[in-house]
Amino acid sequence: MEWRLLPLRVDDASMSMAIDEALLKLNAESKSPNTIRFWRWLPSTVSIGCFQSVEREVDLEVAKHHGVDVVRRITGGGAVFHDHDGELTYSVVCKQGDVPDDIIESYRLICGGLVRGFERLGLRAEFKPVNDVLGNGKKISGSAQTRRWGSVLQHGTVLIAPDMRLMFELLRVSPEKISDKFIASVFERVTTIERELGRKPSFEEVKEAMSRGFEKSLGLKLSEGELTSDEVELASELKPKYASDKWLRKR
Repeated sequence: MEWRLLPLRVDDASMSMAIDEALLKLNAESKSPNTIRFWRWLPSTVSIGCFQSVEREVDLEVAKHHGVDVVRRITGGGAVFHDHDGELTYSVVCKQGDVPDDIIESYRLICGGLVRGFERLGLRAEFKPVNDVLGNGKKISGSAQTRRWGSVLQHGTVLIAPDMRLMFELLRVSPEKISDKFIASVFERVTTIERELGRKPSFEEVKEAMSRGFEKSLGLKLSEGELTSDEVELASELKPKYASDKWLRKR
């Protein structure tokens, strides 16, 4: 099989989400190929799951103070802090028939690409159901998935060197959970590539490792390509939805 690999992009939150939905819709209509892409957020952003309440999950005043965007995804799951300088995000869009019907097994297959990618970087990695990847026994990636119109979108985080203290300020947790003691306890369960390798690899190095990992896990060849004019046009049409207060506060 041959899938498309898009260049590493840097977009704002609403455009990032719009591109994912555009790829999903057009793939379902057989107008876009199965695609893998990697991207960064500018500015840093908190994304919340499709079914979450933004007021319950995010301290909007803190986000505004730090210049952090907030956006709602079309996938489920919890609130995630995407650090512009410390996190790489991936997306996989494909026909539903190209992954297992069983949700956990489909996560296992796609996250297998991340596992192999982390191993290429020198980390011992493993998939942990439902949708996490562990690096040296600690969480280093989380993913979310949606299936619509006969196609699948799975996207998720690759933690390179995020600002953990800012993350806990942004997310609505009790004040004591912003303490050094609590953050230290989090680092017993969560880790980053920088922490495990003792260095911060470039985004391109991580992208390359993950791309090769996906090729191995999914048994395919990735061919570099660009967004089509149809994809860009649809993403531009969808972008205002993700930028709207109505969408953000729909629950």
